[in-house]
Amino acid sequence: MPEVKVVIAGYDLITAYGLGVSPLWRGLLEKKTCINNLRRFSVKSFQSVNAACVDGLTYLKNKSLALQMLEKVFARNNLGIPRDSFLILATTIGEIDILEKYVLRGRGSARGSVVTNLLRKTGRLAKIKVPGMVVSCACASSSAAIAQAASLICNGKKDSVLVAAADSVSEFVFSGFSSLMALDKKRAKPFDKDRSGLSLGEAAGFILLMSEERARKERKKIQGEVLGWGLNCDANHITGPSADGSGLSGAILKALKSAKVSSSDIGCISAHGTGTLYNDSMEIKAFRKIYKRPLPAYSIKGAIGHTLGAAGLVEAIVALMILQEKVIPATVGLENIDREAKGWVSLFPRKLKKNTVILNNCGFGGINAALVLRVND
Repeated sequence: MPEVKVVIAGYDLITAYGLGVSPLWRGLLEKKTCINNLRRFSVKSFQSVNAACVDGLTYLKNKSLALQMLEKVFARNNLGIPRDSFLILATTIGEIDILEKYVLRGRGSARGSVVTNLLRKTGRLAKIKVPGMVVSCACASSSAAIAQAASLICNGKKDSVLVAAADSVSEFVFSGFSSLMALDKKRAKPFDKDRSGLSLGEAAGFILLMSEERARKERKKIQGEVLGWGLNCDANHITGPSADGSGLSGAILKALKSAKVSSSDIGCISAHGTGTLYNDSMEIKAFRKIYKRPLPAYSIKGAIGHTLGAAGLVEAIVALMILQEKVIPATVGLENIDREAKGWVSLFPRKLKKNTVILNNCGFGGINAALVLRVND
């Protein structure tokens, strides 16, 4: 069987910066954070008062926050997504605010929050005929979904897969992370020596993956290529990652092997970079196990917050922008680089010198995911 190349034929998203990739990219280069006072619900009893929210959404009304974001993204889609594309929806909590509305206000039905309902709604928005599937594995959901999509294409089972992702800032999620004492009281500072937690954010978007053969046949503009991927579970703790980085480093090694590249081929690292004490330290330890010398690494979570199951999809799109523009943004929120992270992260933008990057995500339960992306010069 000939080798099948998995290409990225289009994407779009919405974040707290606004609708589309341009405001996101511009905000990252300007080192602008979207993490501000949260007014969606009362936060006086919680650990933090800040989050990164999308403007113009209504809470506990007719439609879920996730659906409202997806509607905004698909309303302007002009990519001509093939109707026979297989749909994969990546999400951690889906339409949890529907359940909140039922519990807190006695309106609607608890069953309305079942995540397969959002899958069907997303299919209608994308005008896709087939039913699809849901990937929900905590904060690695959309990177795992992209890996699943690429695998389906590589194995000849599909030639067009749409990966959509959405997660929102709800009281349920906010209170949960607050009870874990995982929120920074102000704003997340990934890889900073004074970091104390993450900030929550919300986002939605999609990436269209196709076999190169079909993309060229349909004259799609090829934005990049998914070279390889790696997934594992360190099973260390229900929330905490394996402290020595062995879980994440294993996923990275799998991704490099799958991509048939070496660590020296990688130009930069898109880190999970949540801003928690444990995650950031673990990631640097994982990097040191693989890369012979420090590589440029960055995190976008100090800019748009941690968007949970949508994080990998947003970060994959940012990685494609980095590959296309040859600029690695600074880590927003970073002020005093932690001793462990020196030489890896930066307070300033840097030039990208290679055409291949790696993207990492980690999730509760010990799941680790890595993607290798490339844009041909």
